[in-house]
Amino acid sequence: MAGVSTKEIKNRIRSMESTKQITKAMEMVAASKLRRAQAQVANSRPYFEIMYSVIRDIVKHNTDASLPYLSSARKGEKRIAYIVIAGDRGLAGGYNSNILKQCYSEMAGTDVSVLPVGKKALDFFRARKMPLFSEEYPEAEDVSVGDCFSIAKSLCKAFKAGEFDEIRIGYTKFVSVLSQTPMTMKLLPLEAKEEEREGMPSDILYEPGSEEVFEAIIPEYLGGILYGALCECRAAEQAARRTAMDSATQNADDMIADLSLKFNQARQAAITQEITEIVAGV
Repeated sequence: MAGVSTKEIKNRIRSMESTKQITKAMEMVAASKLRRAQAQVANSRPYFEIMYSVIRDIVKHNTDASLPYLSSARKGEKRIAYIVIAGDRGLAGGYNSNILKQCYSEMAGTDVSVLPVGKKALDFFRARKMPLFSEEYPEAEDVSVGDCFSIAKSLCKAFKAGEFDEIRIGYTKFVSVLSQTPMTMKLLPLEAKEEEREGMPSDILYEPGSEEVFEAIIPEYLGGILYGALCECRAAEQAARRTAMDSATQNADDMIADLSLKFNQARQAAITQEITEIVAGV
């Protein structure tokens, strides 16, 4: 800080105190939103998990290989639809960049169409000129349960029409306030491992039929999974923002302490210089 006046140091301290007030306020807002988001996760996660396990169980017992939603009916992978959920704003640590980079790396070398949910996801893929399935959901915070089921129906319709051979979702799983894990999951086509099929009874009857049952439940399955992933992302984003703002507040405290020390040193040096000049003058 050599050559810096006490006035400049005082201005920097004042600036850091203003920054600290902002980051502290943002941390408190994130903590408030996190409590609501955690309640949403707690309510949606059982449905998310049970729906997934029920569909897996149906697929294990199904013997109709011609159903359009099963992997046995799809020959090869040509085009992939990717649902990517990110945040609407930054200042959340690595929340946005982690999931976007992971999804983008998985898309490399494949023919994909992206359905971004959230402003950061939309801006990210639009800047890279990726083909977009839809741009209707730029605000992840405003996406409702109804929107999730609308997305699911649109994707199922495109999948059955042969526009896509696979549908995947990328989201951030809320583990704890200090831990959020970016992950991807294949939604369609459904498939069962050979070891799961072994020993499974094949006398399950569908009324009115396998195709009609799948036609009714698969869009509901996709919508439920999408809504569950959205709730996980909202909680993960607020947890990441709270942690980032807490860290920023602590850094501001450290910088204020360091600047205060330098301010005192500069003031002491100035006083010493004045005394020296007075003594020299006498």
